[in-house]
Amino acid sequence: MIKFRFLKRTSVSQRQRANDNEQTTVKESVLTAPELTAQQHQQYQQQPPLHPKTLIIASRESRLAMWQAEHVRAQLNVLYPQCAIEILGMTTRGDQILDRTLSKVGGKGLFVKELEVAMAEGRADLAVHSLKDVPMDLPEGFEMAAVLEREDPRDAFVSNHYASLDALPAGALVGTSSLRRQALIAARYPQLVIKPLRGNLDTRLGKLDRGEYAAIILAAAGLKRLGLATRIRALLDPEHSLPAPGQGAMAIEIVSGRLDIDLRAVLAPLNHRASAQAVTAERTVSKVFGGSCQ
Repeated sequence: MIKFRFLKRTSVSQRQRANDNEQTTVKESVLTAPELTAQQHQQYQQQPPLHPKTLIIASRESRLAMWQAEHVRAQLNVLYPQCAIEILGMTTRGDQILDRTLSKVGGKGLFVKELEVAMAEGRADLAVHSLKDVPMDLPEGFEMAAVLEREDPRDAFVSNHYASLDALPAGALVGTSSLRRQALIAARYPQLVIKPLRGNLDTRLGKLDRGEYAAIILAAAGLKRLGLATRIRALLDPEHSLPAPGQGAMAIEIVSGRLDIDLRAVLAPLNHRASAQAVTAERTVSKVFGGSCQ
């Protein structure tokens, strides 16, 4: 198996706390690990993970990001009804820089750094991300604890006047900030004009509605999660518009090796095995070829 990420050697006490049967000194991210084995389930039944009394979820403050954080909180509330769960909304540098493409200002790590700082400083216990916005390599000391069940990973064509890319007239302005989408559209529709489009989902839809673009391309998952599926005029065939690695999946990031609580065990019930396996494969291939969410 290709290992997604390696962490530092852990102490004996840390390994025993995480898993009494662990024989190796190297741990890999849950993105390549299966769901809990029957043996692990038995261990947790005998020695349940320390149930948290409080949890703080770090999240970007956009409407979509907060929806995702609320979704995770709702699931955790069902699992741990005695736990007080709060959401820490944050503005990241990626949210602030809207006049330049991500590739020119530091890449998609700009959407997660502030959340990781909050966890490192103890202001948050976990962070909820759109996985496509997470760098292929996490900073040392962090790991992905769970990948939730994936929503539709496809790209969506959104327009107020046209039914598809094929219906757009020559010279029509199409908005997208993704270099991947720009290249794929330009290759198939050289007669169209592609213009960068930054901002959160509501900002992008607002620019379309003001007539700044004839059409825009968005991730279908975000539209569906916010109840905006009716804005989708067409879903792009992945053979023509390959989605970004991990697109449509939410991931939960934590600080590695905490001694006060086994967050991996706490979050394990949220991990969706099939989704985790799929996005692991996509991210591994993308990393080999030097790709990103762009």
